[in-house]
Amino acid sequence: MKIGFIGLGMMGRHMASHLMKAGHELVVHDARREAAAPHREAGARWADTPRAVAEASEVVFTSLPGPAEVEAVALGEQGLLAGLAAGTVYFDLTTNAPSVVRRIHAVFTARGIHMLDAPVSGGPRGAETGRLALWVGGDEAIFTRYKPVLDAIGDQSSYVGPIGAGSIAKLVHNCASFVVQTALAEVFTLGVKAGVDPLALWKAVRQGATGRRRTFDGLKDHFLPGRFEPPAFALRLAHKDVSLATALGREHKVPMRLANLTLEEMTEALNRGWAERDARVAMLLQEERAGVEIRVPDAAIRRVLELDAGGAGPA
Repeated sequence: MKIGFIGLGMMGRHMASHLMKAGHELVVHDARREAAAPHREAGARWADTPRAVAEASEVVFTSLPGPAEVEAVALGEQGLLAGLAAGTVYFDLTTNAPSVVRRIHAVFTARGIHMLDAPVSGGPRGAETGRLALWVGGDEAIFTRYKPVLDAIGDQSSYVGPIGAGSIAKLVHNCASFVVQTALAEVFTLGVKAGVDPLALWKAVRQGATGRRRTFDGLKDHFLPGRFEPPAFALRLAHKDVSLATALGREHKVPMRLANLTLEEMTEALNRGWAERDARVAMLLQEERAGVEIRVPDAAIRRVLELDAGGAGPA
């Protein structure tokens, strides 16, 4: 296909190269012309503006730093909107704001142009090796039609829902990652200051229940189905463990902000009379505050796990 690619930075340069290796004809653009040198040497054509990219393409991809850059490239005077014909397709690979994605989508839809958000996860190394997840929001029929093109970029492209859903999934994933990162910094400084060698501590916790499980897998047992009996680990026992950990922090003068917040959540859950329910029952407090109830049927959860076991599930 004739594909336009805008944004040849740490991620985009590799994704554009994969599209070329898959046999697609590329026209490229970047704020820095020199960034396109490897692609031009491999046969890609340079375009001076996003509009010129659009005019030469059936499908356009953007991989940009953030919402402001996407808006400028998509809607600017020499942007994609000025060059894309009705019926063409635009995938934004940027980690973007859902509100911006939806606004651009509305403008493009009025012109008969298909716009989908498709943020990626895997980092520069994943972009280079092709081990990327793409989370796509928009018209599912368009996603299905162009999935072979997306599969040239990453090994796990999945449809998430309407426009903006891909961006929401990406923000949930990345925010969780950095919250966990902060929590790990907190508990590891506790462990080391309390007297354990950091390498020995790391080796030990990797073999625990949390260490052996993928980050989001634990949601399937209790939180997603909304079922907290029988308990795998009772709330009263979890409360005791976190109480001991925060006490150890006080003993060694280690700030434990996240752990203390977690202890407050567990204490509130205990005060609801939930001591013998599974410890994850404390997650219901956040459901109440957010005004949302999360209940996924067991059969639907099983289908996802079966697809994942077969190598077709989301990353």
